[in-house]
Amino acid sequence: MISPLYFIVGPTCIGKSAFAIKLAKKLNAQIINADSMQVYKDLTILTARPNTKETNKVKHHLFGYVKSTERYNVAKWCEEASKKINNLSKSKIPCVFVGGTGMYIDKLINGLVDIPHIPEIYKKKSENFLLKEGIENFYNIIKNFDNKALEKVNKNDVNRLKRIWEVFMYTNIPMSEWIKNRKKKFLNDPEYLLYLFLPDRKINYERVNNRFVEMINNGAVDEVKKILKLKLNRSLPIMRAHGVPEIELYLEKKIDLQECIRRGQQVTRNYVKRQHTWWSS
Repeated sequence: MISPLYFIVGPTCIGKSAFAIKLAKKLNAQIINADSMQVYKDLTILTARPNTKETNKVKHHLFGYVKSTERYNVAKWCEEASKKINNLSKSKIPCVFVGGTGMYIDKLINGLVDIPHIPEIYKKKSENFLLKEGIENFYNIIKNFDNKALEKVNKNDVNRLKRIWEVFMYTNIPMSEWIKNRKKKFLNDPEYLLYLFLPDRKINYERVNNRFVEMINNGAVDEVKKILKLKLNRSLPIMRAHGVPEIELYLEKKIDLQECIRRGQQVTRNYVKRQHTWWSS
């Protein structure tokens, strides 16, 4: 029997981490990260990862432990998270999950389509094919072989589109068929409580704008400089983290700092909008 699980969820920049620490202290619980970008070692500032002062208050897990070169995903996170839950439950320690990546939490609770591991070469192929065809053609090509898989996918959701393409090209079985026939469970009917915070969207946008400026002032540019020195494959998740492409353009002198900030704020607001939609549905 696993200990009760608590999920602190909602859009970015609304104070989830502070609330999670208060709740964890009250419950004598430990905190587990549920943010897809806070797993990376080399992204501290741009992901607003908890600082040492915060992690000293309560034990934190699955923060900043993944290399930038790794193509981390929801399946890997679910495996790691379920291990943490089982280990902490042996000592009757409750788990408080905190993060805005709705898909991570959904798949941990409800299970994940058990698709074979897709080789790296197919991921590179999908990236190159998308660049060659453009998003519109890429979407229409997928429509021809797996229209059903696109029913709940945004036309501009590049990552999910590439995933559908890769799965079919590697297995010759449409993603929709995998979803229908194979399901992998990580937890067996867990007892959990979900705290959902959905603030006024305009206030959320203002907080995002202010925080991006703070990130720039706190060293985000130097953080991106270090990542760029690694000369990573552009299709890796860390290279698409909010702020990384925008700061890269600034470092290349293609835009000035004010434009860099404006774009960084915009992409983050777009993400917040998607998060509001996800959690409202």
